[in-house]
Amino acid sequence: MGIPMANNLHAPTVSSGSTSGGIPRDLSKLSMADLMKHKERIEEELSALSSVLNSHGVNMGTSLTTFDGFPRDDIDVAQIRTIRAQIIRLRYDHKEVMTHIEKGIHAHFAGLQSSAAGSTPTSSTNGLATEPSEIHPPAAGTSVLTPFAKVNSVVPGSPAGQAGLQAGDLIRSFGTVNWLNHERLSKVAELVQQNEGRPITVKISRGGVTPGNSANLDLELVPRRNWGGRGLLGCHLLPL
Repeated sequence: MGIPMANNLHAPTVSSGSTSGGIPRDLSKLSMADLMKHKERIEEELSALSSVLNSHGVNMGTSLTTFDGFPRDDIDVAQIRTIRAQIIRLRYDHKEVMTHIEKGIHAHFAGLQSSAAGSTPTSSTNGLATEPSEIHPPAAGTSVLTPFAKVNSVVPGSPAGQAGLQAGDLIRSFGTVNWLNHERLSKVAELVQQNEGRPITVKISRGGVTPGNSANLDLELVPRRNWGGRGLLGCHLLPL
């Protein structure tokens, strides 16, 4: 059952296709810079589509039928189904891109490790070039903890404040979320909602943006309500 056009004049709409053009046929041929750009395009589109779902008051798991199995008449069921299909496909595309980015990063560090110290001026893998002295390989089995967000403000007495988070801190990882998969911080918000009342390990850098001038710290943050302010954290993060 559709809804009358007159009742849907102000509902946001999206095109039936993806503006990102889909995932390229052979990601292995893309440079690291192109992979990152494609990742950002997918994340922007996912964010836009999620906003449309939110404007309808639904999410990916909301039922589109009434209790007796009929399509709901208070929402545009056809459009929502189309958007959900696009989101599912884009999430798959995003996973594929992330796989190739991670392979490129690990290949890059493997190249650095195999080079004699100081014998090679630069190293490049998938378009990623750096001085060997500028970057250090991560421990085996770990992700590269590049900062992806900055703490803009912290409310005193909030869960974030009690955990020791401070304005100016750079977020290197937030639980399982890092610079490779944060999707414009949307994954941080999801993780917080899913872990209310449970501790989350937050890895930060404090004191500067360069490794030599900053300290790396591990904080334990417990999202919770009723702490006296808004939200579950009491802090504001900005993507880098």
